Amino acid sequence: MSAGRVSARRPDRRSTVIFVHSSNEMFGADRVLLQVVDALLAHSTLVPEVWLPDDMEAAEDSIQARLAAKGVATRVQPLPVLRRKYLTPARVPGLFWRTLTLVASLVRARPAAVYCATSAMLLAAPAARLAGVRTVLLHNQEIWTGAEARVLGLLASFCSTAVSISPASRRSLVGNIRSRSLTIVNAVADRTQPPPLPIPEGEGPLRFLVASRWNAWKGHGTLLAAWDTVVPAPGILVVAGSPPESGQGVDVPAIVAALREPGSVEVVGQVADIGALIDASDVVVMPSDDPEPFGLVAIEAFARYRPVIGSAGGGLGEIVTDGVDGRLFPNRSVPELAAIIRGLDRTGATRLGAAARATYERTYSLDRFDREFGALWTRVERRSRRSSLWGPGVR
Repeated sequence: MSAGRVSARRPDRRSTVIFVHSSNEMFGADRVLLQVVDALLAHSTLVPEVWLPDDMEAAEDSIQARLAAKGVATRVQPLPVLRRKYLTPARVPGLFWRTLTLVASLVRARPAAVYCATSAMLLAAPAARLAGVRTVLLHNQEIWTGAEARVLGLLASFCSTAVSISPASRRSLVGNIRSRSLTIVNAVADRTQPPPLPIPEGEGPLRFLVASRWNAWKGHGTLLAAWDTVVPAPGILVVAGSPPESGQGVDVPAIVAALREPGSVEVVGQVADIGALIDASDVVVMPSDDPEPFGLVAIEAFARYRPVIGSAGGGLGEIVTDGVDGRLFPNRSVPELAAIIRGLDRTGATRLGAAARATYERTYSLDRFDREFGALWTRVERRSRRSSLWGPGVR
């Protein structure tokens, strides 16, 4: 299945940038990819083409549909995605076959560059080099840890440049790719109109929002345990999201049902418009048990004058300044999270929210992201006009 371009831009294939991506959804990494494609279209004459894996799940709001609306071609084919379900002795040969299939496809395509949209696509880096692609870019949207980091570092050594989404994600890079890396922090578009103000004091309880996949590491268990220790309930907790398609998840509805005040928690499931949920809330909570590489929902909250309560590790600890535009607590600390929830009132939430908006304007605007990625694509295009033979890529 392929979505044809409606743009008039049709140069030589050596001006094509092939993006290899692992999903067809519209979560954080998917939305970031759309922004990167927008920057390419705005700042170069390069042509983006997005390749998606043939094992992806169907999605109601898909990145494929969003790309088609922009006139960007997509292609569904076997791709070597580093999914845990493939990393077994029985399935590794299939991953090897997918890598060879990608090499053959890239030889035929002869692109100017290959862009690995996440670390899960890093097998595409050696594949691209074997196909003679000169410029291979990695968008590192993860925090590498343990033995996994050493494997990713080896694969990333085939990349010419790595772009990390936060200082925390860049610090996690292993091997020589770190010396060829830069940081371009994520961004979100501003609202087209001011959000509704928080409910005035005395006119209703505070509304707290947590919105993410229900992966075990996302901290829903920690948040709900903290919520259960505050009696009476400090307000209303809205839980958006859904179980993960792969990996370990938590049964959020079951945990909620076992709370002392289950009526204080609203489980709304997956929603298309996270912005509307943020606008209807007073505080956003990001309780991740493990360090977040970034925290896209946090800056969406900031753009809407909403403070964030978050765990202090990783990129989230770099976004939120404790006591200024939100509150931070040590990862997995139920008592400290409960104390923050218990101590927050509407006056404090409004004060933190005003500072959060200032942080967004200063650091996380889409204009800044567009300029920084635009400069990168300008360098890629300049190199694409030279020889397409194997050689060092853009720096």
